Amino acid sequence: MALRDWQAQFETWLRNNHRQPDAAHDIFHCRRVWSTARRLSDDEHIDWLTILAACYFHDIVSLPKNHPQRHCSSALAAQEACRILSNHFPAFPQARLPAVGHAIEAHSFSGQISPTTLEAKIVQDADRLEALGAIGLARVFAVSGALGTALFDADDPFARRRPLNDKRFALDHFQTKLLTLPQTMQTGRGKALAQHNARFLVTWMAKLSAELNGDYVSLDSAVLEAFGQGA
Repeated sequence: MALRDWQAQFETWLRNNHRQPDAAHDIFHCRRVWSTARRLSDDEHIDWLTILAACYFHDIVSLPKNHPQRHCSSALAAQEACRILSNHFPAFPQARLPAVGHAIEAHSFSGQISPTTLEAKIVQDADRLEALGAIGLARVFAVSGALGTALFDADDPFARRRPLNDKRFALDHFQTKLLTLPQTMQTGRGKALAQHNARFLVTWMAKLSAELNGDYVSLDSAVLEAFGQGA
């Protein structure tokens, strides 16, 4: 079966059987992760069906960001994805299930599981790229709204005089996770894209800082310098 046919089957099943937890983890997120994955390698030995399945089912279990067992999400998702593929997609090659499960389990930032296959590395990079750039910016505040957290600490937005706490302030998530992602990328293309899109986030932070100080035209050079984009 062609990959596009598998993709159509996966999307149909998800639309009919799975309630997306939030706007940051909906079926369009899965579609974008798959599209990004296709751009990360030209290796002719890649098992794209494994990657496709992992891209579409990696968030089949996605505990809220503030859930105490959040770090277990990817392991639970891997188990559930393999169960779904085995029970609802009889034509899916059973021999690929361990590889799909590993790619899903290793995609998570909080799970801290290292990917050991090229397929898992591609899925991890593709998912993490969703957290950067314009889409990443939108997703941060979509999740913040769903959780009811503040946008930022009005008295100290960049945590210069307090500990970071991204469970209280959405902006803190840039420092606790997003700006560290380029260092974790597994593929050369993924790393280059992550660095590019992290720079976009820093530019946005500098614009926010300037606006909070009444300047709606400039960028705050102190923020650019603090996060590695100074002149």
